[in-house]
Amino acid sequence: MATIAQQLQQAREAGNLTLEKAADITKIRTDHLRALEEGNYDVFSAPVYIRGFVRTYATLLKMDVPRVMADLVEELGKTSNFAEPPSLTGEPRTVLDRVMLWLSQVDWKKGMIVLGVIAVLGGSTAAVMVWRHNKTSDPLRDLPPATYRPNPGHGGVTLPVPAPAQPPRR
Repeated sequence: MATIAQQLQQAREAGNLTLEKAADITKIRTDHLRALEEGNYDVFSAPVYIRGFVRTYATLLKMDVPRVMADLVEELGKTSNFAEPPSLTGEPRTVLDRVMLWLSQVDWKKGMIVLGVIAVLGGSTAAVMVWRHNKTSDPLRDLPPATYRPNPGHGGVTLPVPAPAQPPRR
C-alpha cells in the first residue's frame, strides 16, 4: 500500500496541480506541502500540524479524508517522534498544574456573574453596617462641654438689643 506521502503526491499530479498552486489555495507553505509529499514529518514540531495540514491538503485533492486520516495515524505510530501523543489525562504533578487545570475547567461566564453577585452583596452589607454604626453613634461625643470666655481686650461693650415689637392695635 502506498504511503500517505505517495498518495498525496499522486492525487496532486492527477489533478494537474503544482505545489505552488496548492499552497496558494490551502494557505499552507510550499515547503510544508513538499515535506508532506516526501514523508518528512520531522519538519513539523507537533503531530497536530501534520494532521491539520494533511486533512486540508486531502480535502483540496478530493481524497477520502477519513481513510487518509486513519492511514496517517497508523503511519505516525511507526515513527519515533510522533508514535505516542503526550498524555493529557495524567494526574497534575505540581500545585501550579492543579491550579491551571482547575482554572481551565471554570465556566467564566457563569463565574463572573457569581462573582458580581457576591461583590454586590458584600458591598451592600458593608454599606448597611457603616450606616447603622453612624446612625447609632453621636458625632459630638468626644467634644468637650462649651464654656463662654469673654475676650479680655473687648472692654465690655455690648450691642444694643432691639425693642420688642408692639402688638398691632385693633
